[in-house]
Amino acid sequence: MPNAHFQLPKSAVADYERDGAVVLRGVLNAEQVARLAQGIEHNLAHLSPLAQVASKGDDPGKFVEDFCTWQSNPAYESIMRDSALPRVAKALMQSESVRIYHDHMLVKEPDTRQVTPWHQDQPYYNVSGHQNVSFWIPVDPVSVESTLRFVAGSHAGTWYMPRTFRDNQAKWFPDGALAELPTIDAEPEKFQQLAWALQPGDAVAFHMLTLHASGGVGPKQRRRVFSVRYLGDDARHALRPWRTSPPFVGLSDRLADGAVMDDLLFPVVA
Repeated sequence: MPNAHFQLPKSAVADYERDGAVVLRGVLNAEQVARLAQGIEHNLAHLSPLAQVASKGDDPGKFVEDFCTWQSNPAYESIMRDSALPRVAKALMQSESVRIYHDHMLVKEPDTRQVTPWHQDQPYYNVSGHQNVSFWIPVDPVSVESTLRFVAGSHAGTWYMPRTFRDNQAKWFPDGALAELPTIDAEPEKFQQLAWALQPGDAVAFHMLTLHASGGVGPKQRRRVFSVRYLGDDARHALRPWRTSPPFVGLSDRLADGAVMDDLLFPVVA
């Protein structure tokens, strides 16, 4: 299934380094998109204990997420290992190695009003280091109104306080330990936003510290997305005294704080 014909645009590495996000058109071929859609439907029918409904009970739609199921989902595994993604990840991270971190399914059913608020991913995780990349890959067309939006350059270093999406609670770092999110939408002249409409097979690649958000979907839209996250050479285990999102139960017994992420959960794929 490798997408041997996909060529990374010449400007992509520099754009990623500067902005922390870049759009990739046609990174998966039609066969891979169909395979990935089958994997998402299988995931929806066999949700893991980590799955959650991220929308409120009165939402006319439904936002379902699940994590870390790739080892029991052959469609996910084939995309994560055998597509162009590891090769692209290696180039974008400017890393000698590429290690799987985890997978993340995000499905917004038609008429889901729940937005995904501005946040960074890395503060929720158990990983330090700067060489990383996430791919957000829809198998349905995604409009600009429903796509991911990014704050260009926000991956430069500041860590913002991670909070729960629905009730804005600090369940990770203690209050005051990290900077609070700025008022991004209220200051468009200060925070340059990037957003792209996407077709099946397209992807956006973004750094785990890049601020991002997304809207809901319309009554005739369904937004099925698969996200895969990779780690590069400088990634290290960041031992947390709290439950990370996603959690990796038992990992702290196998990996010391600051250790290379050398574990069966995180295989090297490039």
